[in-house]
Amino acid sequence: MIATIKNIKAAFYQDENSSLLQRIFWNSLYIAFFFLPIDINIPTPFISVAIVCGCINIFKSEKKYDSKNRVLLLFPLYFVILVVSIIYTQNTSDGWHLIQRSLTLLLFPIIFLFLKEDALSVRKLFNFLLYGLVISFFINLTIVIYDAFLIANSLPSNVSFWKSLAIGWKFFMHIQFSSLINPGYVSLYILLVLSYYLKNELNTIWRFLTVIILFAYLFLLASKAAYITLFCMSILLILKVADKSKKYLLILVLGLSTLIFISNPRIVNPINNFPDEVAEVNPTISWKERMLSWKAAIKTIEVAPLFGYGVGDAHDVLIEGYNDLGYTENYKHRYNAHNQFLETWLQTGLIGVFVLMVIFTNLALHTRRSFNEFSVFLALFLALIFESMLVRFNGIVFFSIVVPLLLKERTILSSRVIKN
Repeated sequence: MIATIKNIKAAFYQDENSSLLQRIFWNSLYIAFFFLPIDINIPTPFISVAIVCGCINIFKSEKKYDSKNRVLLLFPLYFVILVVSIIYTQNTSDGWHLIQRSLTLLLFPIIFLFLKEDALSVRKLFNFLLYGLVISFFINLTIVIYDAFLIANSLPSNVSFWKSLAIGWKFFMHIQFSSLINPGYVSLYILLVLSYYLKNELNTIWRFLTVIILFAYLFLLASKAAYITLFCMSILLILKVADKSKKYLLILVLGLSTLIFISNPRIVNPINNFPDEVAEVNPTISWKERMLSWKAAIKTIEVAPLFGYGVGDAHDVLIEGYNDLGYTENYKHRYNAHNQFLETWLQTGLIGVFVLMVIFTNLALHTRRSFNEFSVFLALFLALIFESMLVRFNGIVFFSIVVPLLLKERTILSSRVIKN
C-alpha cells in the first residue's frame, strides 16, 4: 500500500527547485489531461486552476521573456483576430461562447513564455494522457458490452441463445464505440501518444499490452481520418528503416494491418436498425458528407473571402449553405466545416487562416529533424484537415497546450521527451 502511494506521488510534478505555483500548475494540467479522453466537463476546473497559477507566475517569475520563443505570440494574435470578428457578426451570443472557449489560446502560450519546464515534467503530461486513454477504453468497452447485452436480452423468448448472441455481437461490432468524447478527438490523443510511446522499446509486458490497447481502441473508434494519419505515419516509419529485410517485413505488416482496419464493420456497414436509445451519442460524419461540408464551406467562403462572417455567424451561414445546396443530412445534423482551416476562413477571413497556416508552417520546420517529431506534427496537421478542432473545448485546450510546447526553442515536448 505504501509503495503504491509512493508510485502515485512520483507520477506527479515534484521539482523541489520550483515554486508552489509551478507545482500546482503542472499537477493541475496532469489531472486535466488524464480526464480529457474520459469526460468533457471534468477537466475544466483543473484547466482553470492551471491558468490562474500560470498567470500569477508570470508576475512573480524571475524568468524574462525569451525572444527566441516569440512564435508563441501567434496564438494570442489568432485569439485577437477572433475577438475582432465579433464586431461584424450578428449572432454575438454564439460568438462570445466560442471566444470564451478559446481563451486558452491567449493564455497558455503566454504562460509558457515565462514558465519553467523540463523534459520530465512534459513527459508526465503524455503519461497522464495515456492513463486516461486506457481508462477511457475500458469505460467505453463496458458501456458497449452492456448495451449489446440489453439488445440481446430484449429479444423475444423464442429466439435461441446463439441467435441472441449473434445479434448482440452484431450490435457490438457496428455501434459507435465512443459515447463519452467525440471519436475524432480521442483518435488524435491516441495517435500522439503512440508517436511518443512507440519510440521506446516494448521490453515489458505492460508496455506491450498498452500499445495493443491503444491500437484496439483506434480500431474500434473507426475514425477514417485517424486511419489515414496512421497510414501516413507508418509510411514515414518504413522509409526511415535502412535494413531491407526489416523494411519488407514492415511493408507486409502494414498491408495486413490496412486490410484489417479498412474491413472494420463500423466503417463498412455502420448500424442503422437499432432503437433510438442506443443510437450514436456523438454522430460521426460519413466521407461523402465530409466532402459536401468542404464543398459548401468553399462556396460560402467565396462570398466573403477577406473578412469572413465573424465567429458568431460563420456556422449559421454554413448551415444555410447546406440548405441552399440541398445537402439534407449536413443540414439536418448542422455539421461544421470539418476542416479547421476552412472553419477559420469562414470565421475570420483570409487574415485568420493565414495566421493559422503560419503557426503550422513554423511547426513543420521545427519538427522536421526527426521522424517522431514530424509524426506528431503530421497527426496534429491532419487532425485539423479532417476536423474543426478549434470549435470544441477539448480540441482548443489540447491545441493551445501541446502546439506551443512543440514550438518552443528547446523542443522539450518533441526530441527530448520522445527520444527519452
